[in-house]
Amino acid sequence: MRHLRLAVLPLLVVVATVAITFLLIKTKPQLESTPEPPRPRVVTVAPVQEAATQLMVSSQGEVTARVNIDLVAEVSGKVVYVSPEFTEGGTFEPNQVLLKIDDSDYKVAVTNAQAEVARQKVLVDQGAADARVAHQQLAGVKASDLGLKKPQLAQAKAGLAAAEASLQQAKINLARTEVSLPYKGRVRQDQVGLGQFVSAGTTLASIFSTDTAQVRLPLTDGQLASLGLPIGFTATPESAPAVTLTATVAGAKRQWPARLVRIEPAFDPLTRVIYAVAEVDAPYSENTVFESGAPLAVGLYVDASIQGQSLPAAKIIPRQALRAGNRVYVVNNGVLEIRSVSVKHTDRQQAVIEDGISQGEMVVISPVRDPINGLRVEPMGAAELRAESQTAQQRALPAEDRS
Repeated sequence: MRHLRLAVLPLLVVVATVAITFLLIKTKPQLESTPEPPRPRVVTVAPVQEAATQLMVSSQGEVTARVNIDLVAEVSGKVVYVSPEFTEGGTFEPNQVLLKIDDSDYKVAVTNAQAEVARQKVLVDQGAADARVAHQQLAGVKASDLGLKKPQLAQAKAGLAAAEASLQQAKINLARTEVSLPYKGRVRQDQVGLGQFVSAGTTLASIFSTDTAQVRLPLTDGQLASLGLPIGFTATPESAPAVTLTATVAGAKRQWPARLVRIEPAFDPLTRVIYAVAEVDAPYSENTVFESGAPLAVGLYVDASIQGQSLPAAKIIPRQALRAGNRVYVVNNGVLEIRSVSVKHTDRQQAVIEDGISQGEMVVISPVRDPINGLRVEPMGAAELRAESQTAQQRALPAEDRS
């Protein structure tokens, strides 16, 4: 029995120890924990500014000549003269003879037509004389038109008119043996040479004018609104908006001043844009090369900046402050507020807002992850500004007050 008590005693001690430990754990006082509030998100902000502004609309396009044609022979014959400028890249002046076709046959045709005119004039004079004689002989007698020689005289006059028309046509054909154009231009590609026989309708060369260059500039509906111009607009010298064309030529950035001359009357059914046309006078002139460093060459792809509406008081924010769906994030007393705004105009640098924000408000320009209304934020640099303000105030106090 004594041995049994000795064996059970250690077991009772272990059980008592476990029970006391469990009791202490259950009766241990709980420490109250206060959750730490989330830290404000750090964001970069910029103020809403209000100022007079000039809207600028950006577009792009390819430079083309106002006139592009295939020069075609109007008469047949052998080419007997070719101007030195009648070659690829050659420049010609208005009414300069570029090419001549053998005119021998056409001179003969003019001579024959002149002879026919002379013969028909004799017939008209003879018919008029016969009509006068018949009128005298049949005076006082009721006579027919045929008896008075009226049809014969009319036939002679008709023959004269036909002969004169043939003479005019012969002179026109003779003039067409000299090929020229009424404007200054360049030869893109020549297709005939000296001594070659050409037929009427043969293409002689591909030509483009150099008096004026054009650029068709695609515009969205919003860009059209920023210009403040109607569909089908045609400019006068006083009302043409200014345009600046920019391109890189020979490794350097070049600019050419231009003017907006018209807006086409219809939207493109495929792209849903409407085209404005800008023009530059004398794109290859020495003056253009001197001012811009290079000619505005046909085929060059250019960026365009078009002068739009002038706004006397516009609310302006950085472009990156405008979010998808025309929303902005405004910071008020360290709290984020998501607002919808009415946008007047945007470009690469800024956005012009019509309604939804006020001058002086701070808008977020940095990315914000999972933005919601009421999110606590800390504008970047605000803490530093407060510290500097407190330091400045301390420096302004008398020495005894600082302590």
